[in-house]
Amino acid sequence: MVTIKFKILIMKVHDCLKKTDKLVFSFEIIPPARGSRLTDITDIVEQLQPFNPPFIDVTSHPAEAIYEELNDGAIKRRIRRKRPGTIGISGVIQNRYNIDTVAHLLCRGFTKEETEDALIELNYLGIKNIFALRGDETNYKKNFGKDKTVNEHASDLVKQVDNLRKGIYLEDILNSSPIDFCIGVSGYPEKHFEAPNLKTDIMYLKKKVEAGADYIVTQMFFDNHHFFQYVKLCREAGIKVPIIPGIKILNNVSQLTSIPRKFHVNFPDELVDRLMKDPGKAREIGIDWSIKQSKDLIGNGFNHLHYFVMNDADAIIQVVEGISQV
Repeated sequence: MVTIKFKILIMKVHDCLKKTDKLVFSFEIIPPARGSRLTDITDIVEQLQPFNPPFIDVTSHPAEAIYEELNDGAIKRRIRRKRPGTIGISGVIQNRYNIDTVAHLLCRGFTKEETEDALIELNYLGIKNIFALRGDETNYKKNFGKDKTVNEHASDLVKQVDNLRKGIYLEDILNSSPIDFCIGVSGYPEKHFEAPNLKTDIMYLKKKVEAGADYIVTQMFFDNHHFFQYVKLCREAGIKVPIIPGIKILNNVSQLTSIPRKFHVNFPDELVDRLMKDPGKAREIGIDWSIKQSKDLIGNGFNHLHYFVMNDADAIIQVVEGISQV
């Protein structure tokens, strides 16, 4: 019997970013809702695979409180994660498709002990790229025991991951082995909604970099001017790590209200006017806008574009193919 061994080449994001002369597209997907099939994700990955993404991000979601009314009128509260599976899905993408995967980790809803366990599991799966986030506020706050600790801020989470790179675990372990992770963090071209101003927000970003972050992926934006100005201010503040623009494709008119409410970003007047004038063609307008936005970013020297896919690979494919057209 002949045994065939396949060697999986693992590349960290910061190594990929050193190849600045090559145009690349990376993608971000979300785990399917609880009760869905794995193929709901693998089908999307297979559609994106021909574009040779250097990596694919898999988001993470904390537990939420779900309230249900029973037949007798009583209200029952259940705690659950609507979209579990970040670690498992990351392992499938990394090892089945040989695409480097970036697993998202959150501060909120997880102890440092749970985080360390997750990092160890990811390492065993061959995943060497981590994206560190504080996480959004939810309607459920987990009660931790007195013997448990938490990361309050993304910079704290970055520091924990960086400690593992040095072989420093939460408990003293004799002859402990370091885990060589690459760490990404988020940036907000229009500032995080909790920051008093953009200058302060960039100061917080710098703390994440000083804690050990290797690169930055921005929140979505629809006006490239905000991104260009943001990069300029980051560089002036002494932030030298790569900054990757994050791009979202609009699909319908209702997102004109839902996206600003959830993500606190603004839409350019031109885009809003086009959508309001012809709402029936919102998808086509959104794709066209993303193509123009992407080409402008490329023309200004940004050769790595990161797309928030969610669960709509078709729109992403049209954008990437549209960029390639002369």
